[in-house]
Amino acid sequence: MRVHHLNAATMCPIGAKLIRGTGGLFERARMVCHVLLIETDDGLVLVDTGIGTGDIADPKRLGGAFVKVLGAKLDPAETAVAQVKALGFSADDVRHIVLTHMDLDHAGGLGDFPKAKVHVHAREHEAAMARKSIQAKSRYIPGQWAHGPDWQLYDATGETWFGFDGVRALVYSDAEVLLVPLHGHTAGHCGVAVNTPEGWLLHAGDAYFFHGSVAEEAYTPPGLRFFQRVTDTISATRKRNQERLRQLNRTKGKEIAIFCAHDTTEYDRCCAQAHF
Repeated sequence: MRVHHLNAATMCPIGAKLIRGTGGLFERARMVCHVLLIETDDGLVLVDTGIGTGDIADPKRLGGAFVKVLGAKLDPAETAVAQVKALGFSADDVRHIVLTHMDLDHAGGLGDFPKAKVHVHAREHEAAMARKSIQAKSRYIPGQWAHGPDWQLYDATGETWFGFDGVRALVYSDAEVLLVPLHGHTAGHCGVAVNTPEGWLLHAGDAYFFHGSVAEEAYTPPGLRFFQRVTDTISATRKRNQERLRQLNRTKGKEIAIFCAHDTTEYDRCCAQAHF
């Protein structure tokens, strides 16, 4: 097994001080879409996809707020499919995609891997298909899965993993990849845990947005605290899961490397380490 850490979309919103805790109020911050590419005996596995080529070809489907307010770069070279090819693979080598959730900046590249089986929590899939609220209509983009993916859905049953319940092992290969319920940001939001010879990796998706949120003395810049509140589906559940991640980081930090989807400090740290 080999794990690659990829940035599948750079975003540069104004307000670095409010988002990163440093810089000026009118300075642009840098955020990433942290994606994992896992080489296994059963082919390639992607954890999240970032922005896809279809989003870049038709930015309007992402919405003006995402493109302009978040300052999304929409660089074709940053798409997961471009980076997979740059590593010497083809799109068809990606056999499985595991989604932390189906927000537009996490599921945008699904269409670039039409032959992949897509693994996601059943609650998340249901919410994305229904799009019942105004918030859901802005965050879930049907065009991103218009090709009709081969869905593999996971219900609320499962085992216990480091104190987290309802954890499911993905049913595709001998590689140990787990779906860890971390609901709150969205109805079926999950973390994805990967067991490597060097220890566990836990991609926590959007369960938090800033590395300081799971530190011993927790701190989240005010801009991100506000963003968390307005994007939460179930705020109390998200806060409870964020606290559980903080406790896990405090007690098992040497066994489990925890990181979220958009923090550059965590992303840069992961890129500096090789996972085999």
